[in-house]
Amino acid sequence: MAVGLPPVPELRGAPLSVTVRYPGANQLLTARDSNFVLGSVGSGDATLQINGVAVPVAANGAFLAWLAVPAPASPRYVLQVVRGADTVRKTVPVRFPVRRALSGVGRLQVDSGSLAPGRGVWALGGDPLRVSLRAPRNATAWVMGADNQRWPLVSAAGPLPAGADSTGDVATVFATDLTAALLADSLRPARLLVARGRDTVSLPIPAVRALPAPQRQLGVLQSANRVGSDSDRVVSARTIVGGTYKWQLLPGTVLEVTGRQNGFTRVRLDNQLDVWVDSDELTLLPEGTPLPRRVTGGFRFMPNAEYVDMVIGTGDRPGHHVEAEGNTITLTLYGVQANPEISPILGNDTLVRRMVWEQVSSDRVKVTLVLSQPAYGWLSLWDDARRAFVLRVRRLPTIDAAHPLRGLTIAVDPGHPPAGATGPTGLYEGDAVFPVGLKVVELLRLRGANPVITRTSLAPVGLTERGVQSRRENAHAFVSVHLNALPDGVNPFTANGTSTLFYHNASEPLARDVQTALQARFGLRDLGVHYQNLAVARPSWYPSVLAEGLFLMIPEQEAAMRNEAFQLTYAEGLVEGLERYFRRLATPAAERTP
Repeated sequence: MAVGLPPVPELRGAPLSVTVRYPGANQLLTARDSNFVLGSVGSGDATLQINGVAVPVAANGAFLAWLAVPAPASPRYVLQVVRGADTVRKTVPVRFPVRRALSGVGRLQVDSGSLAPGRGVWALGGDPLRVSLRAPRNATAWVMGADNQRWPLVSAAGPLPAGADSTGDVATVFATDLTAALLADSLRPARLLVARGRDTVSLPIPAVRALPAPQRQLGVLQSANRVGSDSDRVVSARTIVGGTYKWQLLPGTVLEVTGRQNGFTRVRLDNQLDVWVDSDELTLLPEGTPLPRRVTGGFRFMPNAEYVDMVIGTGDRPGHHVEAEGNTITLTLYGVQANPEISPILGNDTLVRRMVWEQVSSDRVKVTLVLSQPAYGWLSLWDDARRAFVLRVRRLPTIDAAHPLRGLTIAVDPGHPPAGATGPTGLYEGDAVFPVGLKVVELLRLRGANPVITRTSLAPVGLTERGVQSRRENAHAFVSVHLNALPDGVNPFTANGTSTLFYHNASEPLARDVQTALQARFGLRDLGVHYQNLAVARPSWYPSVLAEGLFLMIPEQEAAMRNEAFQLTYAEGLVEGLERYFRRLATPAAERTP
């Protein structure tokens, strides 16, 4: 097995033509000191300078440079390409984030656009809310309440030292925390005042809606996604506004509303936990609607040839969270009290060997299932006829250790479009990984598997649709094929390599096997396997991973992805990783090797 990348094909004598893929003209750069520039000069026998710095040109004319960010007074990259007597120049203007300068002299000015909180904020009356504003360091700031009581704001940078130059930008952020109730008077709104000498600026603080009113405000979750059946639809909840997803909640779940800001609504899962959901995915219920009381009866286990259902009557949809680790699955039910007098496991099922439940707080229940196999897949469902929450736990498929993929359904997902990276010579990620996906399909068929490809052309396919299709096809594993890129300010020469990503812990063993196989073939820096909050990896019915085999922005790695033999190498690595994973699952635990 050959290891490494193929040589970059030579392109000599071609017309000089400078194309800059990144940054684009008038691109807003967020890097502060250094950033990358990538593109092509059209021919591999030319030399290149950018802002006077020599930049290597690959044999095919591609280039990638790591350069100091241009000075704000001259925000541009000037490229000069030379070959013999021929010279081609190109200028790429760029932009930098503009922050309003606030001088320490003259008429007092503040950044009114930075005032927080903004409009439309809801919070519990006792919740602390951050009140803040950008203003000059040599000013003072305070909040004046409806009763003329003053609450000072503190400068993040401290006061301006005596004798310091105050003629330039001396802006800082003044902030304090006040309870929502103090900001809730819409008739006499609190004001934020800033003073320096005789100058004073006064800004009204938008009134906050303080919760609760005499009655709790409730809302019902409604998924904005209309793809697939009800079992595919979830409402994602986060720990903070705009944060990453953590909980996948069932549409139709009724929860207390405890806050709202910036397009997100805070809801209460139980007395100890509030989370944030997209406001578009919650409908407010009429005032006076009572909060459902969720009390369980027995936990009933109902075996099927492919799975076991744990059925828990709760009367109304509960908030929930499922975690898998090794041979255990832990289900947390929020806003629930457990009272399981009898919990039969019908048919003395071989998958669920033991169940332990615990009322960990007055309205939170934790149920732990000990399995006879590694946790492999599960679904969270609502049975409206039984008024019951159902956790469907999937059995391992029948695996032939000698031919571990035979008879299995494998979902192959060529990543993108939409979105995706573009290499120096214009190779788009979605186009580059598509032939790899087709080759994976061919190799899987040769091994007796039933491959399902999520994208059959170069046309876009939504992220949700990819998971829905894979579940409908009852996939036993899901592999998404990608190429990596980096954000502004990260050096691509020291940060590139191969990585494999997963979301659920149960998918981590598959990620390790895929990473090992790719690393052995590519010979690039091992960036390892790691958790990442990926939409295509969130479905839980099957183990799923996302492979970032190469960095498309690196000229040599982009060139490799144009090479059909290397595309096959990428595909072979993915298939070998799948084989290693399922072969280990077919091997008794005592005989498995890492």
